[in-house]
Amino acid sequence: MPYKRAERVSALIKKEISDIIQRKIKDPRVGLVSITHVWVSKDLRLAKVYVSIYGNEHDVREGTSCLKNCSSFIRQELGKRIRLRYIPEICFIYDPSIMESIRISEIIRSLKEK
Repeated sequence: MPYKRAERVSALIKKEISDIIQRKIKDPRVGLVSITHVWVSKDLRLAKVYVSIYGNEHDVREGTSCLKNCSSFIRQELGKRIRLRYIPEICFIYDPSIMESIRISEIIRSLKEK
């Protein structure tokens, strides 16, 4: 199976965006954010960044909207860190998988206690 350039770029973007969110974004609405996956189009013009945000529904809404508002800043920072002809447009998408796994493990733990 050939290793595609888009896959390498998505791994690099995931690493860099994680660092940017952790170190550069000071907005308290962002909270605990995990990047679960980054999908980059074959022409490297669009990046869909799937994020999981820890907290209740309000925290998730606030964090997602804050990340969407910061997407141009994050894209600018990406341009400083990685060398590509075109820095992809960034689209943040909420991924509930981590919160669902926490909920399921809590259910399993409560069943074991009974």
